[in-house]
Amino acid sequence: MKNDMMPTIFLGHGSPMMALEDSNVTRKFKELGDKIVSQFGKPKAIIAISAHWFTKGSYVNSEKNPKQIYDMYGFPDELYQVKYPVEGLPELAKRLADNEKLNLNINNEWGIDHGIWTVMVHMFPKADIPIVELSVDDNISTEEMYKFGQEISKLRREGYLIVGSGNIVHNLRQVQWNNGKGTKESEEFDKYIKDSIINNKYENVINYKENPSSMYAVPTPDHYLPLIYVLGASVGQKPRVFNEEISLGSISMTSYAFGIEV
Repeated sequence: MKNDMMPTIFLGHGSPMMALEDSNVTRKFKELGDKIVSQFGKPKAIIAISAHWFTKGSYVNSEKNPKQIYDMYGFPDELYQVKYPVEGLPELAKRLADNEKLNLNINNEWGIDHGIWTVMVHMFPKADIPIVELSVDDNISTEEMYKFGQEISKLRREGYLIVGSGNIVHNLRQVQWNNGKGTKESEEFDKYIKDSIINNKYENVINYKENPSSMYAVPTPDHYLPLIYVLGASVGQKPRVFNEEISLGSISMTSYAFGIEV
């Protein structure tokens, strides 16, 4: 018997080169994708909130065949040859846009960016689950993002998987190329968020700027905020932590799954 409500996932997506890697992190993504299908059935579609579509306003892509975005520069040619020819689901996008509580508009100028496809090539390598991508709205508060997540959480009972992709700690200016671990500030903030999520102190996650290490860990909000949407969609679900790693000093891969064992 399959579970009747899809889980929610926040993914630390790391370097785009992850698309080509076989590592502990990417193997965990594949394992998670397999578990979702075996325990819940194949999702009807994935509602994906990506750090790399950071906008003034809330948008959804409604294309039947969304373009794959190679929104990264200076990487080996091999990375730009990775294809993830996933379809969209226009009827789901329209349904989201028609929900007056979301204040969401259709915008097809973007596509499926590397915050999503570099992970999905491992989670669902057949590219046979439609993806509807949502933007991160810089115009709304974290409280409003949380409520947005609560509103779309209803779709989980219909077989839709909600995924946010970003990083808890993402400070490219402080990257230390020879450091395989995290700095003191990175570790402090990552642990603070983890402890808050595990203990259901979501107000700490929503009001993350109150933590002294946040200025270092979240110098720009784009990669952190997908977590807020996912938390809103996960109320009442037990969190599971996986890929709990910090690399290059200031990039956290720590990921969360709600409503599923990992």
